[in-house]
Amino acid sequence: MSRIVCVGEGMLELRQEDGEWRLGTGGDVLNTAIHLARFGHDVAFLSALGSDPFSDDLRQRWRAEGLDISLTLTHPQRHCGLYAISTDEHGERSFTYWREASAAREMFALPPSAAATRTAVSADLLYFSLITLAILPPDGRARLLELAAVVRANGGAVAFDGNYRERLWDTSAEAATARDAAIAVATIGLPTLSDEREISGSTEPGEITRRWHGCGCGEVVVKLGDRGCLLPSGEIQAAPASVRVLDSSGAGDAFNAGYLAGRMAGLSETEAALRGQCLAAWTLARRGAIPPRDDAAPYRLSVTGAPE
Repeated sequence: MSRIVCVGEGMLELRQEDGEWRLGTGGDVLNTAIHLARFGHDVAFLSALGSDPFSDDLRQRWRAEGLDISLTLTHPQRHCGLYAISTDEHGERSFTYWREASAAREMFALPPSAAATRTAVSADLLYFSLITLAILPPDGRARLLELAAVVRANGGAVAFDGNYRERLWDTSAEAATARDAAIAVATIGLPTLSDEREISGSTEPGEITRRWHGCGCGEVVVKLGDRGCLLPSGEIQAAPASVRVLDSSGAGDAFNAGYLAGRMAGLSETEAALRGQCLAAWTLARRGAIPPRDDAAPYRLSVTGAPE
């Protein structure tokens, strides 16, 4: 069983369901971490929460999902972040955030972070995103990139998702600089065409792959939305049969988890991408960034990557 460390921010999630606001949990890296734990991997979440009751509730939720929260630090003054999801008639989502005082922003400034990073360097896989870098101050970003470089030097895999949120950056150029620094220490790249278009104006999937290769990342899968994905082989793998989209929240994070779980289990890039697509489709048909498990949840897949 692979040891995976995911670095990011976990928040409270507000979503409307049957006319009522319901409280859950989410965050791009957290979503992927929970999916990976559901696949049966040993997953630790490196982050920070407060000592408030809502933070305590999140710890309980994450632990119940099988996450190791020994690397989730406690900030003495700050608290957990909050976001609300709104969806249109097509299931496309928009977000409203309250995260300025989030404890996760200062995870690397807390004294226990030194011990946490010493633990994390032995991971078989380290995973983080551009949103992780966006919420961190410059010294925190440097600490995370240094951690990733050490994991890679130790022979571990480093996966990076170029998840771009314009409002978290002063300029797209600043985001592009941080993205390229992360690509340089990554072994697996998971960009999305729409994000790359916003940051760099890239509209051609092959151009994105070449850019990420040029920065130092060897294995790149470009997510193309309902068109499927561009595999490292250069082949476009179509998405599975269309589903009725209820909520697009977390679909890309689910793809990442399925792909990474497949690769850590020894599946080929094509098989792993199919695993990611199946999980993303299941997520799209349900509400919330992390839908509750049900009988259709594709966490047990055959060696071909298809649902059993």
